[in-house]
Amino acid sequence: MAAIIESEFTITAPHASFTPTASSSKSITKPRPVTLIPAGAGYLAHARRTLNQHSFDDEDRIRNEAAARELENLKALDGGEDDLGVGDEAEHPDLLTSDPKRWKDLDLYAVLGLSHLRYKANNDQIKIAHRKKVLKHHPDKKANSGDSNDDAFFKCIQKAHEVLLDKERRRQFDSIDPYYIKMEDAVPTAKDISGAKDPDRAFFKLFGAVFEREAHFCLDFPEDQIPKLGAPTASKKEVESFYDFWYNFDSWRTFEWLDKEINEGSNNRDDKRYTEKKNKNERTRRKKEDNQRLREFVDLALTIDPRIKRIKQEEKEERERKKVGKTKTAAPAKPKTAKEKEEAAQRAKEEADVKAKQDEEDKIARQAEKKARDAAKKAEKRAAKAAAAAGGADTAA
Repeated sequence: MAAIIESEFTITAPHASFTPTASSSKSITKPRPVTLIPAGAGYLAHARRTLNQHSFDDEDRIRNEAAARELENLKALDGGEDDLGVGDEAEHPDLLTSDPKRWKDLDLYAVLGLSHLRYKANNDQIKIAHRKKVLKHHPDKKANSGDSNDDAFFKCIQKAHEVLLDKERRRQFDSIDPYYIKMEDAVPTAKDISGAKDPDRAFFKLFGAVFEREAHFCLDFPEDQIPKLGAPTASKKEVESFYDFWYNFDSWRTFEWLDKEINEGSNNRDDKRYTEKKNKNERTRRKKEDNQRLREFVDLALTIDPRIKRIKQEEKEERERKKVGKTKTAAPAKPKTAKEKEEAAQRAKEEADVKAKQDEEDKIARQAEKKARDAAKKAEKRAAKAAAAAGGADTAA
């Protein structure tokens, strides 16, 4: 659809002293056809202006009016409503100067003042925290107060609100939450436990906190159904069940958030396929490394768990008690009577006769077998001699 724009001023003729610039010696690039894909924010804005017959000034005016209405609505809501204790965290200066173009590198929970809740924050808390931040950092409010700062952080607030209210995108962000990524390198070591004043207490305190943190990423069970590290007095069955669960632990972390952005405006399908394949390989690599990290941590916990040593010691003591008890409870042998002795002697004589008879039969069988072998050997020799003699006669003839 063609659009005619009337200029608000008249272009006058050039002055008599005006001299046009000499043409460049370089050749002008020839025009070439380019396929435009009807997609993206730019195209949608163009379509909206065309359908509504709006100019760029109309678009700006409508956007500013909508922002002003939103601010008024937020002001009207501010007051007696329960704020659920969110959105009031102190804002670090570096956070306030964040670049909205690099919003994927931000801690979105910190942007909305939800660092103390993180993945536990519900939608109501996210909305209230967003409202507080908008009231504080809205560009119109800053302009009215004489603050000439740009609206960069306000854009970060809007993006954080958008992502955290989207279930799928929030899960992707939680998969690489920078708070937990930093905590992965701060796990306790065997040296931390052995060097503690009370090693057993230190083990359950430090390792228990890490297991509870990792439980958030469990794919198969909700967090409240995952077995805890337990107490020092836990039974062997409880300890085995705990470690069996963690050795078969399956995480829902996908690391999609770290994917390289695909250039949607590119017409090169091979480039898109290559980027998608590379992202998939990177996700697989990160997933494998994360599983290996958790497996090594579980191995370490099993190695220094004080309950394992206690259970082994209890099993050893139980075996020794059974051994001693069996020796003490064994009944002494009763003396045999004359009749019993006579019967025992008779049985022994009969067993000896049977054995002697069997030995004799075995001896006869061996002798017969030997005679048969000797006879076979003699017959073989005679046959060989006869064959040799027949061969010599043929040669002489």
